[in-house]
Amino acid sequence: MNITYKKPTLNDISAMQMLVEPEVETGVILARSNDEIATNIRSYFLAMNEDKLVGFVALHIHSPSLAELRSMIIDTAYRGQNIGTTLVENACEEGRRLGLKEVLALTYQQRFFERLGFIEIPKESIPEHKIWADCIKCKHFPICNEVSLIKTL
Repeated sequence: MNITYKKPTLNDISAMQMLVEPEVETGVILARSNDEIATNIRSYFLAMNEDKLVGFVALHIHSPSLAELRSMIIDTAYRGQNIGTTLVENACEEGRRLGLKEVLALTYQQRFFERLGFIEIPKESIPEHKIWADCIKCKHFPICNEVSLIKTL
């Protein structure tokens, strides 16, 4: 297996939607329209096994100092192979290059992010526009079991 990492093109959107669909259906990941993905295509990082998409994450910038990791998904057959770790590291490295100070993650996978240097923070400290722009779309809102974590870059 030869996993490579790349920035997506608009042609990758359908494969991205197919990969994330099961997690969207369960409510683990928020649904994003093709148009929303296209608008934010530059924020994504893809993991590929030859021509097969096996994972991705987005680095969504909220302010000049804060970004959020969004929509992280790894194909179930490829989990446990450090693909998620590499995707997060790539996103954080881009955040550093851009001059960001912190990266936020809202997740059910707390231990994974803590291993990468993220620290749990109270949800009340998350920027309000984040809650209303994204969380309100979630089928679990307002009763949310996700943990909020942040990493200083």
